[in-house]
Amino acid sequence: MRLILAASLPALALAACSTVADLPTERVGEARLDYANGVPAGTAQLLSDGQTLSLAVAATGLEPGEHGFHLHTTGRCEGPDFKSAGGHLNPAQREHGSLNPKGKHLGDMPNLVIGASRSTSTQVDLGADTAQLRDSIFDADGTAIVIHAGADDYRSDPAGDAGARVACGVLTPAS
Repeated sequence: MRLILAASLPALALAACSTVADLPTERVGEARLDYANGVPAGTAQLLSDGQTLSLAVAATGLEPGEHGFHLHTTGRCEGPDFKSAGGHLNPAQREHGSLNPKGKHLGDMPNLVIGASRSTSTQVDLGADTAQLRDSIFDADGTAIVIHAGADDYRSDPAGDAGARVACGVLTPAS
């Protein structure tokens, strides 16, 4: 009995140190981001910790500087301009931008900051993980993630004046 109890103590001690932040994260969706020429630009994962839905993005090969990136209304990425992805995902019919007093909509994300390595990664909280939020993302025509050539100004409606669409990927439910 003492041997079993002694062997169990380290496991109990580790369990006692766990926090909500240590809980496993469920992968809800994923996307491969590509440039118009088909070269991979990165990946995105839609994640849930049981409370919040977040989007984790890793991108490479971009010019140094800030690049707008957004969720777009249609899960289609036809080059060369990716206009097939439609406008920004905006189920609540708000205006664009975190600095816009009437904004922001679901598709608005903070700029990706690309350094000399020409790559970056970030994770953005989208909101409470609700059936309504998931349904907005995985609706009948899907959702695309688009990276733009320039920075989003967080204010100009409807798209933040971020310039051309340079990379795109379609979010699909995780298998």
